[in-house]
Amino acid sequence: MAADEPGALELFVSIGLSESKARETLRNQALSALLREAIVQAQEILGSAADKTVGTLLYNVASRLKDPKHLGFLVEYIATKKIVTDLQLNAALEYVKSHPVEPIDAADFARECGVGVIVTPEQIEEAVEASISKHRAQLLSERYRFNMGLLMGEARSKLKWADGKIIKNEVDLQVLHLLGPKTEADLEKKSKAPKARATEPDKKGKGAVVENETKSLMEQLRGEALKFHKPGENYKTEGYVVTPNTMNLLKQHLEITGGQVRTRFPPEPNGILHIGHAKAINFNFGFAKANGGICFLRYDDTNPEKEEEKYFTAIRDIVEWLGYTPYAVTHASDYFDQLYTWAVDLIRRGHAYVCHQKVEEIKGHNPPPSPWRDRPVEESLLLFEVLPFHGEATLRMKLVMEDGKMDPVAYRIKYTPHHRTGDKWCIYPTYDYTHCLCDSIENITHSLCTKEFQARRSSYFWLCNALDVYCPVQWEYGRLNLLYTVVSKRKIIRLVDSGAVRDWDDPRLFTLTALRRRGFPAEAINNFCARVGVTVAQCTMEPHMLEACVREVLNEQAPRVMAVLEPLCVTIVNFPAPHKVKIDVPNFPADETKGFHKVPFQPTIYIEQSDFREVPEKGYKRLAPGQPVGLRHTGYVIAIQSIIKDTNGRVKELEVTCTKSEAAEKPKAFIHWVSNPLVCEVRQYERLFLHKNPEDPAEVPQGFLSDVNPNSLSVIEEALVDRSVCGAKPFTKFQFERLGYFSVDPDSTGAKLVFNRTVTLKEDPGKV
Repeated sequence: MAADEPGALELFVSIGLSESKARETLRNQALSALLREAIVQAQEILGSAADKTVGTLLYNVASRLKDPKHLGFLVEYIATKKIVTDLQLNAALEYVKSHPVEPIDAADFARECGVGVIVTPEQIEEAVEASISKHRAQLLSERYRFNMGLLMGEARSKLKWADGKIIKNEVDLQVLHLLGPKTEADLEKKSKAPKARATEPDKKGKGAVVENETKSLMEQLRGEALKFHKPGENYKTEGYVVTPNTMNLLKQHLEITGGQVRTRFPPEPNGILHIGHAKAINFNFGFAKANGGICFLRYDDTNPEKEEEKYFTAIRDIVEWLGYTPYAVTHASDYFDQLYTWAVDLIRRGHAYVCHQKVEEIKGHNPPPSPWRDRPVEESLLLFEVLPFHGEATLRMKLVMEDGKMDPVAYRIKYTPHHRTGDKWCIYPTYDYTHCLCDSIENITHSLCTKEFQARRSSYFWLCNALDVYCPVQWEYGRLNLLYTVVSKRKIIRLVDSGAVRDWDDPRLFTLTALRRRGFPAEAINNFCARVGVTVAQCTMEPHMLEACVREVLNEQAPRVMAVLEPLCVTIVNFPAPHKVKIDVPNFPADETKGFHKVPFQPTIYIEQSDFREVPEKGYKRLAPGQPVGLRHTGYVIAIQSIIKDTNGRVKELEVTCTKSEAAEKPKAFIHWVSNPLVCEVRQYERLFLHKNPEDPAEVPQGFLSDVNPNSLSVIEEALVDRSVCGAKPFTKFQFERLGYFSVDPDSTGAKLVFNRTVTLKEDPGKV
């Protein structure tokens, strides 16, 4: 190791590093080894010790070079003073990164990196003088408040290889000559212009605003926003392995794709998609869409023991519900024949072997090495052919993964018929083997996955290169999690089995089918993903952030109707003739151009029990003795005439008089009501769990099932709603005025509608 070699510290100090910097470098074994090699090579060329200028460049190349095979090439240019500035070195490093296959075209390299280009002081002086002359009037007006960076930028654009420090010094000198020394006025701090305040949201909708400046998902994913490689330039990605055949394979890949971005969404069809998958769907389909590409929906159907047809259907349904159409729907099983052929080839190349260790033996991160790792190729080939008859046998790949796991399994035995291939196979490929090869077959350009798969990136590259096939690039992003929920398939099954929820689409869950059933619009979920952003770090969000997006969309889309959840009968004793009338109620009171619906208005109406107080508390503004209220949309104000109670003393009916609004004093409040209504069922939901992290033993020692909120569902079986909703189809959404947003549940029948409360009108941190 470089740190243990005698004289290494002195060697590093000899090129101009401070002793502390040299010691810091020695702690990085890879860097110190590469730097020592660079210094030795430079000394052989120079015949003497390197000076500080050369030493600085040698340190920079050693610390920034991604592929050490180009070290000697670059050191020669530095030692012979063909590369003398950081600017040239930056260009050189970028050039070798973009041209990974040797030999490098020396003439093209020299041209692109400014080799041999000499910029004289006179050239710099002339360029700066021309720029100052161009902006002379503005300079004289603004003096030292002028943006001097503009002058330097214009000079640099004319003299690409000029030293930036020299340009700055020349700008400072010529500006001083023009303007003279700074005066007291020049030294005064410039007052900052007040920031323009963001438009205040309407008070009624303040809970709907999360971030005013959030870019759309398409803006976040378009072009250079993510700094992803361009199709065909996979080799520019850090960590990408370049083989002698890489450039040829990339050329073939571009001929097939035409340089088009290709992504894929690869779910396992063994459960329902959840809110975290919404981010994955938006990222994969959105990135392709934003960049003029295509996205495959590929089912990772390699484990027939857990896969069911209902999951295949539900997954595609959700993808399309979110607004995306797959370029093609494929299955890993489409490629089973090719995958098997490649497995045989992998064995022939000496990269895989048949192993007889039991599953229990190879689980975890530190299993014992396989005693069959070095068995002869011919023996593994023969055994792989008859693998179905070997019980515990597996095919394992010879590699060490980034997390230290050794020799991951490529094939295992499962005596289970496959939903698509039937009994043709009883050995099935694993994710580690299948995923990258299916990406290769489909010529995926960007294999986007969550951070937990980062440990598999090296095996992804290794396997494609071991088989000498096109190798896509795996990119990882942060997973999206929500508090107060669980999304694990295994744990949702336990919730269903225990009776805590009805099924995968129970509206208290955060599966996408559950959110749709609850009434969350697809647009709101997509907006939420955009606001979370395409982050590298894992993010955990509060449910109210998602709710805010839901309110924002439903405020624009859900027509208003009136419903009463806890009815109190009210009789208008002086109801104006005729006794049966219908009034026009706007679908969107704030925008009457969106139409109206008719509502019966008769002598008997129903109001919320909470909108009446026989003895009102201080500040109560709704109906009470001596305190009239207005009836929304009617143009009438009602006042109590008498209160009728049952034998238990509970108020069961009110008798009131009505007065035209223009003839009455303006009431303190207006309340909603229904007349001749439909009886419906309303389901109201609270958070399913009591704690933020129900899976955390520190918060919930008894396990997540013990944390289920016993009051997470309340059902009102005889709520009342105005007749305009009659015939509404499942998933139709409404705003029940003053109550919240509600969606028609699929349990509805022709005889009785069932509504799910989607969200309240205003944010309530205590509710989901």
